[in-house]
Amino acid sequence: MSVSPASPLFDLKSTAWWLTALRLHVADAAALGASLDERFADSPGLFDDEPLVIDLSPLRDGEAVPDFGALLAHLARHRMHAVAVQGGSEAQMAAAREAGLPPATEPETRPEPRPEPELREVEVVRDVVREVEVIREVEVPVPAAAVPTMIVDKPLRSGQRVYARGGDLVVLSVVSFGAEVIADGSIHVYAPLRGRAIAGARGDVNARIFSTCMEPQLVSVAGMYRTTETPLADDIVGKPAQVRLEGERLVVEPLAVN
Repeated sequence: MSVSPASPLFDLKSTAWWLTALRLHVADAAALGASLDERFADSPGLFDDEPLVIDLSPLRDGEAVPDFGALLAHLARHRMHAVAVQGGSEAQMAAAREAGLPPATEPETRPEPRPEPELREVEVVRDVVREVEVIREVEVPVPAAAVPTMIVDKPLRSGQRVYARGGDLVVLSVVSFGAEVIADGSIHVYAPLRGRAIAGARGDVNARIFSTCMEPQLVSVAGMYRTTETPLADDIVGKPAQVRLEGERLVVEPLAVN
């Protein structure tokens, strides 16, 4: 299988259960290993042996089966610890199981759809005048309670992780290198942001990341991410800035603070 040099051989995205999914676009373990070496050569230990899931969904309709043994060795070299696999064909999933990778099913995160309001006709019979009325009853849906913003006012040290499920996250102290802040909505850090920040964890493309001192190890919005291998501009690093999506491009720009 030939792949254009401009085409990525893999990408990374956030999942609903705090695990990173390594989504494979080719089955060639050697090519994947070389691409991993090239991308993370300047970021040794970035993943710090954190678990991840191998996502085979881009390969599901093909016949190619990855050499999972070789792939796991490449991942281990970059301290990426694969714990499960998902999205592959029957043959691909079987090969993964033989390599010790169980299947993973991502939990459903979307709420159950509310039923449409039901219109009912009720016949009311009055004994005196024998009058018949038709009453149309409409059930009015009750809006769900708003999810409050999570506020953290203590420093987050390396290895600590905070997840604001269903809402925004506000951090009033430093997010140290190796710490991780996650929110289904936006993330506001009123202090240095030096760890990982993952906003829009369940796909909210309108989520943003704000910090008064932008020095992140990794930033991600709705699955699009940027690491320290792509240096920030001089007018952004260590200064107030925001991260947002513009189409499928992650934009990091200065933030005017009066």
